[in-house]
Amino acid sequence: MRFDGKTVLITGAAGGFGARTAEMFAERGARLVLTDIDRAALDALSIDLQADNVALAGDVRDPAFHDNLVDLALAEFGALDVAINNAGIVSPMQRIPDTDPEFARRVVEVDLLGVFYAMQAQLPVMASRFAEEGTPAAIVNIASAAGLVGSPFLAIYAAAKHGVVGLTRSAAAEYGRMGVRINAVCPSFANTAMLNDYLAASPKGREAAEHALTRGIPMGRIGQVDEVVQAILFAASAENSFMTGETLSVDGGLAAV
Repeated sequence: MRFDGKTVLITGAAGGFGARTAEMFAERGARLVLTDIDRAALDALSIDLQADNVALAGDVRDPAFHDNLVDLALAEFGALDVAINNAGIVSPMQRIPDTDPEFARRVVEVDLLGVFYAMQAQLPVMASRFAEEGTPAAIVNIASAAGLVGSPFLAIYAAAKHGVVGLTRSAAAEYGRMGVRINAVCPSFANTAMLNDYLAASPKGREAAEHALTRGIPMGRIGQVDEVVQAILFAASAENSFMTGETLSVDGGLAAV
């Protein structure tokens, strides 16, 4: 899967899936438009990448910010071929009555509305280019295994990610004839800094916390970041030209049981 000369926009690019996705697109010839709320980490990534790239820090909860990102892609590289809407946060594991209402609102605003605002800015530009030049585009929304099944103690996060899946399917149906493929990747727990911080902070200890997370996964382990990123690359690739509106589960079989 090569992306030579393609312009790829990645939100939440400074850590976890986002940073590795940026690295792997760079290795495959892409030009990158990167964003994250963590300006220092974003700048460090931008400097380290061996690829043409431009970075702009900001908050995905702001609809105007997504317009600025798309404008930046067009100004710097003249096109937007692929968008990876990855920015997200996770809620603490707790029962619904114990969930702080303000934090619940933030989860929905970042994880769901952040993707909605991103597509609002991305889709018209992609569809217009297809209409004028016949050049197709792809959007990959990063949802979660929690967007496909019930997730006790992660209810608001699961609700937001279910919303991302619904947005993905609806947008794919809207834009199927307009040259834009839209799919979602749904990972379960993977070996990211966010997960490691959670495991380290568990009052029951890391080993017990990891066992609790993996006991319902048929493969019996936490996923690796590269395993998820490979699915992102596949969903974005022009070689994968007839798949849209799909959810790719990278979850060790969690959604199968």
